[in-house]
Amino acid sequence: MTTLADPPRAKKGVGTILGGLPQVNLLPPEVRAARGLRNLKRWLALVLVLVLVLCIGAFALAKLVQAGANSELKQAQAETQRLQTEQQKYAEVPRVLDALQKAQTARQLGMATDIAWGPYYAAVTAVLPADVSIDSLVVSTSGAAAAVGKTNPLQAASVGQIQFTGRSTTVPNTAAWLDALDSVPGFSGAWASSATITQSENKTTYYNVSVTVQVTSAAFTHRFDATKQGS
Repeated sequence: MTTLADPPRAKKGVGTILGGLPQVNLLPPEVRAARGLRNLKRWLALVLVLVLVLCIGAFALAKLVQAGANSELKQAQAETQRLQTEQQKYAEVPRVLDALQKAQTARQLGMATDIAWGPYYAAVTAVLPADVSIDSLVVSTSGAAAAVGKTNPLQAASVGQIQFTGRSTTVPNTAAWLDALDSVPGFSGAWASSATITQSENKTTYYNVSVTVQVTSAAFTHRFDATKQGS
């Protein structure tokens, strides 16, 4: 006889329900909306506080920058005032310097034809023949490179000339005398214009020789030129 096994029975006890019990939100929509509004207000308040803090920080920073700029401006104004005060102390300096420059320019122009005549008088005497003395000497200048009363048409342009008369008891070597005059720097075109026999009051016979020598621009000293003053 075949025995039929009984089907397995479920164990007694509380069964486990997967996923839990379903939940139902019974709060009305007005309550949920009120809670959301409160959260939104809190966030807005927080953002507002942050914005206010940022504005206050920016304002404080701007004040600091403005204070620094004002301090620098005051310092610059004080320095400007000091420099203006110092400038007033030396207000006469530009006028004095201008007057000095004008005086130097005038002296340079006025003395551009300066000649140291002393050494040239000594040179004329030094090259005289042994038995010749000077009776008269005349210097004429033009102050420019132009002929001054040339007695010889072959003479070159000059800035002046020296005319003198020599006395000699013998006939002088005129050619050597003139060459010696031409060898002096600043002299050129020495020329003997006349030679006459003259008798003095004590019946002494002598020769008068009239000589002219041209003075060239090489005789200018240039001691008042700007280049000379700056050296």
